[in-house]
Amino acid sequence: MGHGWEGVVLKLLRGKDFVCTVTRNEDVGERYRRLRLTDGGMLAATGTHPTMWVRLWFDNAGRPHQRAYTLVDPDPSDGTFGLEFALHEGCASDWARTAKPGDTIEATVQGTGFTVPSPTPSRLCVVGDAASLPAVNSLLDATPAVPATVWLEASHPADEKLPLRSDPARHEVRWVPRRDGGAHLVSQFRAALADDPSGTDGTYFWIACDTATTRTLASHLRKEAAVPKDRVHALGYWRP
Repeated sequence: MGHGWEGVVLKLLRGKDFVCTVTRNEDVGERYRRLRLTDGGMLAATGTHPTMWVRLWFDNAGRPHQRAYTLVDPDPSDGTFGLEFALHEGCASDWARTAKPGDTIEATVQGTGFTVPSPTPSRLCVVGDAASLPAVNSLLDATPAVPATVWLEASHPADEKLPLRSDPARHEVRWVPRRDGGAHLVSQFRAALADDPSGTDGTYFWIACDTATTRTLASHLRKEAAVPKDRVHALGYWRP
């Protein structure tokens, strides 16, 4: 399958293409699906880092469609990684629902990049949802000694049963139902900061919700809460 104009742009930006093969599938509840794949030489060529993501290419009624997904437990030694899909309408979820061992998917690595801050922050504040849950888990795995407050927006009651790699001894988890296009999460987050202004001291903020919510939260932290730019990492993971 050709990648259209987006593929041409990614090539110009030195994107690297690989073909990955499904080896295992597993349903995690009725709204979440986990796959394991071989990487087609990808990890040896690119290396790995926390929250690493790839662009996967799907057929959308005969047209190429790409979406980004975080690698789950990438293992360069045997060239495998996992993918987790929050299932909803769309060609990516349709592919994930039916993917079986032996099926292939094309992947492009371009644009990903994240390094855990050095020195390690004294505290993390993580904001995400079902779509960014694999990245949230990757970040928590990469910072095993750092206490964290984890805000997760739930679009469905089943979201709260998803496999979050939290440790009650280090992590405070706050599930917030998605309302008003993310505005409810924003109001809850802002209220919590207002109640504890010192909560921003030394805290590193990592935010990955829908694009509009992510921008609103990042803007509030930088402009109103006066959090330095280098302590806010914000990336919109999807658009409504």
